[in-house]
Formats: sequence, structure tokens, C-alpha cells
Amino acid sequence: MGKKNKFLSWLGFGKSDKAQQEAEREAQLAKEQAEREEAERQAQQAKEAAERAEAERQAQLVKEQAEREEAEREAQLAKEAAEREEAERQAQLAKEAAEREEAERQAQLAKEQAEREEAERQAQLVKEQAERAEAERQAQLAKEQAEREEAERQAQLLKEQAEREEAERQAQLVKEQAERAEAERQAQLAKEAAEREEAERQAQLAKEAAERAEAERQAQLAKEAAERAEAERQAQLAKEAAERAEAERQAQLAKEAAERAEAERQAQLAKEAAEREEAERQAQLAKEAAEREEAERQAQLAKEAAERAEAERQAQQAKEAAEQAEAERQAQEKPKKEGFFSRLKKGLLKTKANIGSGFASIFKGKKIDDELFEDLETQLLTADIGVETTMKLIDNLTDAADRKQLKDGEALYDLMKKEMSEILKTAEQPLEIPSDKKPYVILMVGVNGVGKTTTIGKLAKQFQSEGKSVMLAAGDTFRAAAVEQLQVWGERNSIPVIAQHTGADSASVVFDAFQAAKARNVDVLIADTAGRLQNKDNLMQELEKIARVMKKLDPDAPHEVMLTIDAGTGQNAISQVKLFNQAVGLTGITLTKLDGTAKGGVIFSVADQFKVPIRYIGVGEGIDDLRTFKSDDFIEALFSQE
Repeated sequence: MGKKNKFLSWLGFGKSDKAQQEAEREAQLAKEQAEREEAERQAQQAKEAAERAEAERQAQLVKEQAEREEAEREAQLAKEAAEREEAERQAQLAKEAAEREEAERQAQLAKEQAEREEAERQAQLVKEQAERAEAERQAQLAKEQAEREEAERQAQLLKEQAEREEAERQAQLVKEQAERAEAERQAQLAKEAAEREEAERQAQLAKEAAERAEAERQAQLAKEAAERAEAERQAQLAKEAAERAEAERQAQLAKEAAERAEAERQAQLAKEAAEREEAERQAQLAKEAAEREEAERQAQLAKEAAERAEAERQAQQAKEAAEQAEAERQAQEKPKKEGFFSRLKKGLLKTKANIGSGFASIFKGKKIDDELFEDLETQLLTADIGVETTMKLIDNLTDAADRKQLKDGEALYDLMKKEMSEILKTAEQPLEIPSDKKPYVILMVGVNGVGKTTTIGKLAKQFQSEGKSVMLAAGDTFRAAAVEQLQVWGERNSIPVIAQHTGADSASVVFDAFQAAKARNVDVLIADTAGRLQNKDNLMQELEKIARVMKKLDPDAPHEVMLTIDAGTGQNAISQVKLFNQAVGLTGITLTKLDGTAKGGVIFSVADQFKVPIRYIGVGEGIDDLRTFKSDDFIEALFSQE
């Protein structure tokens, strides 16, 4: 065991330091979470107060507007009545003048026209009667028109009020969209360096401490310059006596600042040594990623030789198996559909090269000694099982080996298979959809490119085949063609998709979909979300907003928050699980693309470090290649020698 302890000391993974570092890291995470929660609570209280004040102000405005409009309507009615009365009076005067003129004109005519005039007078009386009747009818029509106009005006007022509220909501949505677009634009700009940043993320922790110290030193120098400038400006404004006093005070301040600067410089020199030690300690944490990346880089270089040897051997075995399977498939007249267990074994071929059956060469024909444990430890780290889980496995195997007095490496191989099976067994918990939850809401989250949308399509098809009604919410409104991609899945399986235009507010889309699913009595609602980096707080807060919006319709929603992670990301998946879990509280994990990576060992780290169930695994492109996670089948396929 001496070599093992020396190897672990060289890596810097002392158990006491590690426990202290983990405790400090957990305390810091808890503190940051508490601060975020307190800030959110304060912001929520302020928001609610602002909303109440805004609602009261809007109600007052509506009331005042209604009063003004009512007064204007009354004035308009009075004005119209006065105008009608004046018009009637003028008409009557004109009519009387006309009648007088007509009477005088008719009187000048011959008396023979008297009877005609009498007839015309009678006709005029009839006409006046008809005009009055017509006027009354017109007045009645005008009254009915006025009532219709009043009703339309009231409807218009309600419509305008609704439009104003909708405009305000749209403005708020636009504002939030703009903020999100800006945040995502910043994220897009940052995305170009995202892969490098992730590789350097752990090293960046150490670098940030040095940069903060340098920033503080620069800020102190800037502060000293600002203080000297302020001293000169104040000295210029002050009197000659005050200038001398101020100059002496500023000189004293400058002296003190210089002394502080000198002290800080000396402290900085000392700190550089301390920071180097701290950086080395932090670098040990960073080395979990850095060494993995370096190991991957070195392994990649080494793999040109090692993988040519190991991969060629595995590839040869895989090739022979594939050729045999292909030959059998070609030989059959009616090929049978390949079972999932067979596809699982085939999908895990790359992962098996590093773990599972790939361990056979390490254990076969060897005795149990320090060299065996060192080789095993190296293989586990190379397979991306992670330092913490690797140490746990090594310790358990070491204790078991001492306790059981195992004779050779092959016995230890069987014991290791059992230990790894126990790790995965804790994460085996299939997703069960209760019948009393309608709709049962599944919120899909994850970073860009892990296969969320494809996973949604496969899940929807599976639920549909189980006789459940399904609806999809196209909440990824940022990525180009994301909405269309989900709609294609919906059309392919005759599943309704609730969507808005690209760039719309994700929370609004999910809210609309939730309402539609409730109205249609849908069994399962699956909500897609935009991919986001787990280290971007503003984007993570948007996920929290979506969850809060859902709770307005159902306090228990979302019922399942499922994180999709790409097995090919290796230990970066650990960071994703941790930060997404802090943001929205994960209840399930789907691990995709196990068929395309040799880093499938990350599943053991996820199962070991988190209590989040692994719901599904994906080992291929087909719909049937996404299946419920069963630890026994996974271990059996991984350790299969076929």
C-alpha cells in the first residue's frame, strides 16, 4: 500500500484536506444559495409591493378616466340636445317666415287660388304632422343609436383597458425578452470560449483569487491616485492656511497610503508565496478537471499508441462481434429486431474499453498488491469515474480485500463489479406518472447540445404508446429552428405543440401550454427550455422564473424537473447536476449519447455524489434506444465479455 499512499499524496488528495475543502465548498455554496434566496425574497416582496401600488394606480386611473368620459358623454348629450332644439327652433322660424311669405304671395294671387291654398294649408298641416312623426322616429332612432354607441363605447373602453393591460404585459414581456436576449447574447459571445473556459474552469478558481488580489491592488493604486487628485482639488478650493493643512493631511494620507501600499506590496510578495501554495491547493481541486483534461490530452496522445493497442484489441473484438452480427443479420432472410439489451451492450462498447470488461486485463492472472490498486486507480480516473468515487471504490475494495483475504485479482474483479453495481442501484428509480395529476408536467433542462429536444420527442412517443395523451411546450424560443424541430416531432407523432415566435418569453409559452393542457385534460405536458451554461446566473434565474410561473396554476408544478446530460462531457456533468439542482431542484436525470463516448464512467460519479434518480439512458439514435435505466442490465452489459 506504500505506493498507493505515495501516489495519492502526489495527487494531493489527502482525506482530511479533502474533507475540509469539501466542507468549505459546501458552506460557501450554502451561503451563496441563502444569499440568492434572501435576495429573491426581498426582490419578490418589492415586486409584489410595486405590483399592488401599480394595480391601485391603474384602478385610480381607470376610475378617473371613466369619470372624465362619463362627464364628457353627459356634456356631449346635452350639447347634442341643445343643438337639436336650436335646429328645430331655427327650422320653425324659417318655416314660419316661409309660410308668411307664401301666404302673402298666395294672397297677391287671384282669389281663384283660395281653395288650392286651403288645400295646400291642409297638406301643410298633414306634412307638419308627418314631419313631427318623422322627427320623433328620428329621435327614437337617434336615442337607440346613442344607446348602441354608448354600449359600443363601454365595450371600447373595456377593450382599450384590456389592450392597455395587454400592451403593458407585452411591454414587460418585451423587456424581459430584451434582457434575456442581451443575457443570451452575452452568453453567445462567451460561448466561443465556453469549451476552453470549461477546461480551465477549475484552474480559473485559483486564477480568479490571484486576479481579485491584483484587482484589489490596482483598485488601491487607483484609489490612492484618486485621493491625491481629490486632495489637490480640495486644496485648490481651500484657503492658503487650509491648503497647507489639507496638504499636510493629504501628505499624511499619501504617506499612510504609501505605507499601506508598501505593506500591501510586501504582503503581496508574501501573498504570492502563500497564493502559490493556495493555488497549488486550489489547483488540486482544479486538477480534478485539469488532470482529467490533461490526462485526456495526454491520453489522447497516448491513445494514439494505447488506443491503437487497447482500442485495436477492443475494436478487433467489437469488429469481430459486429462482423459476426452483421453476417448473421445478412444471412437471415427476415432479420429480427435487435433487443434493447443487445443494443445496450453495443452502445457501451467505447465505455467498456475503459471500465467494465476493460478491467479484465488489469485483474487477470495478477495478485492483489499495491501495483494492482495503482493500475486500477489510474484506469478508473481515465474512465472519468471521478476522483471522489474512485477513492471510495479503492477504499471499499482495499477494506474488503483485507477482510475477505481474497487470493487473486480475478476475485477482486468480481467484488469490484458488485461495488459498482451497488453505486448504481441507489440511482435506479423509474419515472412513474400518477393518474391524479393532470397534466403531469415535466420540465426539461440542460446545457446546449445535450439532446433535450430529441429526448423530448422520444419520451413523448413512449408515453403515447402507453396510452397517455401528451402535449409539448416549445419553451426554447432562443435557438434557431428549435420550435420547428419540436413541431416536427409533434407532427410525426400527432402530438399538439404549443409554441410562439422565436424570441418570445419562455415562461409565457410554458404558461399558455399549461393552461391549454388543463383545458384539454392532457395526461402529460413536456416543456422544452433553451440550453444554457450552468455557470450563468442570469440564465439560471430564468429557469427559476418558469418554475414560479407554473406554480401559479399548480403549486406542485413542475412535477418532474429532468436534467439531460451528455455522457461525453465527462466530469463537467457533475458541475451541471450540482448547479441545476441548486437552481430548480432536480428530480430526475437522463444520460444521453452513451454510445458515442468512452467517458460513460461519469454515470457512477452522478449516482454516487447526488441523490437524484437516473430515469433514462440513451445508447443510440433510434426512438427505442432511450430506455428506462435499470442498473442490473447496465452492469451486466458493461461487464459482459462478449
